[in-house]
Amino acid sequence: MAHGKETPRQKMIGMMYLVLTALLALNVSKEAVEAFMLVDAGLTKTTANFSVKNSLTYQEFDRAAAENEAKAGPWRDAAYEVREWSNEISEYIESLKVEMVIKSKDTDALVGNKVISEHIKKFDDTNIPSEIMIGAHDDKAAFELKAMLIEYREFLIKKVRNPAVIESIESNLNTEDPTYKGEKQKWEHHNFQALPLVAVITMLSKFQNDVKNAEAETLNYLYSQIDAGAFKFNRLLPTIIPKTNHVLRGNDYQAEVFIAATDTTQKPEVLIVNYDSTVTSNGSIQYRMVGEVISIPIDERGRGIYTKKTSSLGPKKWGGLIQLVSPLDGSKISFPFKSSYTVAQPNVVISPTAMNILYTGLDNPLDISVPGVPAERIRATSSNGTLKKGTVIYGNRTFRGTWVATPTSSRSNAIITVREQMTDGRVQIHGGIEFRVKDPPPPVAKVAGLKEGTISKSNLLAQIGVVAEVEDFDFDVKYIVTSFDVEVNIRGYFSGEHSSNYRIVQKQKDMIQQLRRGNTVMFTNIRAVGPAGNQHKLPAVVLKIN
Repeated sequence: MAHGKETPRQKMIGMMYLVLTALLALNVSKEAVEAFMLVDAGLTKTTANFSVKNSLTYQEFDRAAAENEAKAGPWRDAAYEVREWSNEISEYIESLKVEMVIKSKDTDALVGNKVISEHIKKFDDTNIPSEIMIGAHDDKAAFELKAMLIEYREFLIKKVRNPAVIESIESNLNTEDPTYKGEKQKWEHHNFQALPLVAVITMLSKFQNDVKNAEAETLNYLYSQIDAGAFKFNRLLPTIIPKTNHVLRGNDYQAEVFIAATDTTQKPEVLIVNYDSTVTSNGSIQYRMVGEVISIPIDERGRGIYTKKTSSLGPKKWGGLIQLVSPLDGSKISFPFKSSYTVAQPNVVISPTAMNILYTGLDNPLDISVPGVPAERIRATSSNGTLKKGTVIYGNRTFRGTWVATPTSSRSNAIITVREQMTDGRVQIHGGIEFRVKDPPPPVAKVAGLKEGTISKSNLLAQIGVVAEVEDFDFDVKYIVTSFDVEVNIRGYFSGEHSSNYRIVQKQKDMIQQLRRGNTVMFTNIRAVGPAGNQHKLPAVVLKIN
C-alpha cells in the first residue's frame, strides 16, 4: 500500500488488504474472496456517499453564486473544475474494472456500467489484471492511472492554501513507490502485479474512494473561502459626496448619498502611491507599489485625510491602495482607488502659455479652465483657425497647455469662447477672450550659417543648400526655401543659374568652382514658404571668396 500519513480508515483498509492477500496466497480462497468482496462493497458504498455529499455541495455553490455572482462565482467555477477532474479519473477507473470483468467473461458481475464484485466467478484470475494493468513492457493502465492521480493531486494542491488540507490530499493520493520486505517496489507493481482479480477490483475501488474523498475535502475548503475573506464592519456612517462644492448659477447641485461601513477594531492603512497589478493563477489580483509611498493619517473614524498643496493649474490625478488585515490569514489585502481634481483660477482663465499674441500657422499653447468645472466638461472654440487639446514641442522646449490654438489669418483677431457641457446635455457659455493674431516674423536666408561675409571656396562647395531661419523668436518656426539663383562675375562676364528647391544644384557648383580669391558670389531671388503657407521673398546672401 502507499506509505505516508494515513487516516484511520486508510490504515484499516491497508491492513485488511495485506491480510486478505496473505490468505489468498495460502489458498484460503473462499474466506479471502468473501472478505475482499465485503471490503469492495463497503468502499463502493462509501464512494457513492461521497458522490451524493459532493453533489449537495455543488448545489450550495450554485445557490451562493446565484445570490452573489461576483463573490461566489469564481469559487463555484473552481469547484466545477475539481468535479470535472474527479469524474474523469473515477470513470476511467470504473472502465478498467469493466474491462477486466468482460475479459474474464464474468458478465453477470456487470449491472449497467458498474461492477458488482460479489458476482465475480473468476475471482482468483491473476493473468487478466496483470495483462490490463501492467503489461509485458510496463506500459499498461496502471502507469497511466498513476500519472492521472499525480496530475490530479497537483491540481488540487494549487487550489488550496490550507496546510492541513494539502497534507490530507497528499496522503489520500500518495503515489510514492513503497518499500516491501526491505526493497523498493514500483507503485504499479505493488498494487496490481500478479494479484487476483477480486483484489485488483477492490484496489481500484479504493482509488475511486480516495479520488472522491480528495474531491470532498477540496470542495469544503473552496466553499469556506466564499466568506472566509469577508471583512466584518461594526459601524455604519451616512456619507455625502457632492459632485462639486462650487456651483455656478443655472447649474445643478448633485451629491451622492449612501451608507459607508467601517471597522472600529482596526484602522486601515491608506497609501498614496503608483502601482502595477497582475492577475495570479487563482484569479486574484496582486498589487506592486511603484515609486514613492506616502502613508496618510487616519482619523478616529477610520478615514484617511489626504492633503496636497496645489500650484500649477489643470487636472490632477491621484490614487493609491487602502490596506486591511485579512480576517482569513492575517495577510494584508489591498483595495485600489483613484481620484482626480482640477486646480483653477478664481474665474475663467484663458492665458497664452508662452506669448501674449497668437501667431498664424503655429501651435499656440493655451491654458483654459473654469473653477468648479471638470476639465473633461470644458468645450472651447476659436473664431480664427482651429482649437484643440494638446501639448506643443518646439526644438528642445516643451510648452504644456491644455489647449492648442492655430490661427489661419492675421487679418482678424481670434475670439476664444468657453462653454461647459452639462451632465443633462445642456451647454452653458462661460465667456470668451479676444486675442490679437499676427504672422510669424519673416526669416532670413543663410548659407553655411552666414547672411554675408567671407567664406572659403571649399567650404562653400561643401554646403548642401540655402536655409531660411527666424532669428530671436521663441518658437522654432519652419520655413522651407523653394527656389533661388546663384549669380557670379568671372573675369568680367556675368552668369547665373537657378535652383527650384533649397539645394545648390551641380550647375551652380560648377560656377562656384571657377571663382578665385576675392570674387563675389550672390544668392538672389530667394523664396521660402512658411507654416501658414505664405510665400516670402528673402534678402540676398552675398559672400566673398577668401
